[in-house]
Amino acid sequence: MLTNLFNSFDPSTTLFIQWNWLSMIIVLTIMPNKFWLIESRNSMMKTIFKNFIDKEMKFIYFNKQLMMNLQSSFIYIMIMNLCGLIPYMFTPTSHLSISMALGLPIWLSLMTFSWLNHTNMMFIHLLPMSTPSLMAPLMILVESLSNLIRPISLSVRLTANMIAGHLLMTLLGNVNEMKTISLIFMFQVTLMMFEITVALIQAYVFTILLTMYSSEIP
Repeated sequence: MLTNLFNSFDPSTTLFIQWNWLSMIIVLTIMPNKFWLIESRNSMMKTIFKNFIDKEMKFIYFNKQLMMNLQSSFIYIMIMNLCGLIPYMFTPTSHLSISMALGLPIWLSLMTFSWLNHTNMMFIHLLPMSTPSLMAPLMILVESLSNLIRPISLSVRLTANMIAGHLLMTLLGNVNEMKTISLIFMFQVTLMMFEITVALIQAYVFTILLTMYSSEIP
């Protein structure tokens, strides 16, 4: 039994600690298509995911440059989430520092661009239409806080969902009684399928929420 359940998320190896963090570079070896003379299964799967997320984004917001950035983020997060389900592989998105590094720069760039180029519209956006005069200061404060909390909520949601399933799998993996081994195995298989679904959904939610936030930019 582990002395601390969160030890399973420690980036430690028997050789070099940095090797676990270098697992994030694996994504960069999977994403390029220039190594293939004809279309491979890898590129076909990426095309399917790209077309899917492209259709979802167009219902919310359309900006070619930003959509290409968010599509890359979707594929990157999805592959990192799925890599964490491989035995002895490190899960980068289970650390808040990695999740914040994915969501905070995009949010900061959007906010900086908007406040520098559309200052009046951003002030107007903080106060909803038909707001009573007495409620105006409170509404501005609430809207300002909601904008500041957005990158934190994005990162915490992704990290918490990736940690929860992994902790449950760790607990089930420490049950070694022969009487319950068949039942535990069924639970582990079911939980593994559930974790694959969560890995895909969390990448989708992260990307769609960033798209929704960007649609509010003037």
